[in-house]
Amino acid sequence: MSVSGVNSGLIKINQNSFQKVESNSTKTSFANVLQGYLENVDTTVKQASDLTIKAAAGEIDNIHDVTIASQKAKVALELTVTIRDKAVEAYQEMMRMQF
Repeated sequence: MSVSGVNSGLIKINQNSFQKVESNSTKTSFANVLQGYLENVDTTVKQASDLTIKAAAGEIDNIHDVTIASQKAKVALELTVTIRDKAVEAYQEMMRMQF
């Protein structure tokens, strides 16, 4: 009985669509990941704003695209605010620690 090794190639770990990770860098710092996420959130909000302006001007026939873009921007902003609140809460908790 022969048992061969299982090797399906490389596994991509960072598959989040909101996360901008450069594949050529060997080190990714937390600051770079956070900056990439914030840039993607900003882009999402700007796209939703642009679509809303075009819809108000009558340039868009399908209002569903505007609604979907607005909801994506809303969820992205809510997630960003939640992350910020948790980071502030963690910082305050560390400041209360006695050494």
